[in-house]
Amino acid sequence: MEQQPTSGSSWTRTKASARQGWVRTRSFAARRARSGASRVRSSLVPAAVTSLCAVLAYVFAELVLGHEAPLFAATAALIALGFNRDPKVRKVIEVAVGCTLGILIGDLMQAALGQGYWQAVLVVFTSILVARFIDSGSTFTLQMSLQSVLVVLLPAAEGGPFTRSQDAVVGGIIALLVTLLSPRNLQKDAATGLRDLYATLTRSLRDCSEALRSHESRTAWMGLVACRSTQSAVDNLRKDVRNAQEVATFSPIQRRSKTALEETAQTVEKSDLAVRSMRVVARRVISVIDNGALDEEGTTLLADWFDEAADAVGILGRSLGEPSATGRHKSLSVARDALGSAAARLDPAELGAGTLHSEALVMLLRPMMVDLIEATGASHEEAVGYLPRL
Repeated sequence: MEQQPTSGSSWTRTKASARQGWVRTRSFAARRARSGASRVRSSLVPAAVTSLCAVLAYVFAELVLGHEAPLFAATAALIALGFNRDPKVRKVIEVAVGCTLGILIGDLMQAALGQGYWQAVLVVFTSILVARFIDSGSTFTLQMSLQSVLVVLLPAAEGGPFTRSQDAVVGGIIALLVTLLSPRNLQKDAATGLRDLYATLTRSLRDCSEALRSHESRTAWMGLVACRSTQSAVDNLRKDVRNAQEVATFSPIQRRSKTALEETAQTVEKSDLAVRSMRVVARRVISVIDNGALDEEGTTLLADWFDEAADAVGILGRSLGEPSATGRHKSLSVARDALGSAAARLDPAELGAGTLHSEALVMLLRPMMVDLIEATGASHEEAVGYLPRL
């Protein structure tokens, strides 16, 4: 006969469940508090810059231009600058133009049609169509329509029909000046992203080495999965470098960074090629292990090579994070030598690759190493020169 649970055991389970629920809730609250505090810390500088920009635009329009309560100067500056860690020049210009055009359309139609509800509908409708004609982005359309409807619905400006358009121009220009003149390290984000990318590549090389030593292809699969997950990081790196190059092109205090950013852009492209090659290499390692294409000596030689390559790639990743140009170039020279030393051993016969699968693996490693050496700043001819002649 089945024994029924007693009321005491049921109460114990209920109490334990409640305790677990409380622990999970407290853990969730602690995580949210930590992430919120982290966001606050990272937002201190952008918040200060945004606040200063908005108030500066208002003060300039009020004291220099003599406008009464120039709220549109502050709002245009806020919207154009946005709340980004590093405002983008093109985005600031785009949003500033959208705000100004929206206000200008509102001013023009208010002067021609007067102020009222049906006029507001017509103004917003016209602003949306004009915005869609100029740009396909939804943000641009939103900014134009928002500013135009505010112009029509709010009381007319004291200084005349186009006072608010002038305020919007002031806000946009000040936001652009703040973006261009704010002192910051344009290479910091790219350096951090590259360091993380090469940390992943280093782990993938280690996984391949471990997979060969243990004859366990699943370990190489882990390296393959890690490499596949890097594409979004590479795309973000390209965006960061492109945005930094925009600032360096137009900012008088950042032009000295143009050469370094061009080198970084080249490094990003070569790093992308190297990671793509690593995905193919990892798949080939899996095939070599599953097909037993290497004897014990060849397995040991190739595993040792992957460890040596991982050490060299680790040096390259650390070199790209060097803050000074002199230190970075010196460290990249060391990384180039380490990568070149590994590349010089990529001879199928030297690495014990006697079968078709294992020889194909060694041949796939050669273009990857060329890309990595080029990522240090070497020319293609110099990088190829490290490879042994076959």
